[in-house]
Amino acid sequence: MIWFCDLRDSTPLADSMSRQDFLRLLNDYFECVLGPVLERSGEVLRFIGDAALAIFPVGENPAAACAGALQAAQDAMARMQKLNEKRSQAGAPVLRFGIGLHLGDVMYGNIGTPARIEFTVIGAAANEAARIESLCKVLKVPLIASEKVVKHLSRDEWKSLGRHALRGVGNEMELFTASSQPAPAEG
Repeated sequence: MIWFCDLRDSTPLADSMSRQDFLRLLNDYFECVLGPVLERSGEVLRFIGDAALAIFPVGENPAAACAGALQAAQDAMARMQKLNEKRSQAGAPVLRFGIGLHLGDVMYGNIGTPARIEFTVIGAAANEAARIESLCKVLKVPLIASEKVVKHLSRDEWKSLGRHALRGVGNEMELFTASSQPAPAEG
């Protein structure tokens, strides 16, 4: 189970803030969206600027991994809503973000150079998760899951967003968003 999340409008935010304030903002954001991943037995593998890659190990039970990822996403959205309420009250802009969930085969291990190595996952499914997340901006929803995730969860929890082509992926994929979620931040 692959989780990819990304902060929106980070360049204008970084340009409008001191480095210290922007780093504080990133840490607040990551605590809101990745704290629930860790609490639900997910593993945060890497930070990519203001994006992050995490996994929920599947083992013999993909439904449990998908359910854990969904609950973590719902918790992340609720935490971000609370953070945005505080930011709004303080006159600061609200933070927008996207979370993409996908299920598929990946290769995992240590990669890099002898001087700098990291544990990560690679493969088509990891790339597809990032492409799915990028559609959150286009489709104006904070959470998108692939049909491979949704088939392991109650269909009542999901609303179809239709079939979409993912950049660099041959076949269109049906994508879904949670039927009940905090309202997305405008802007």
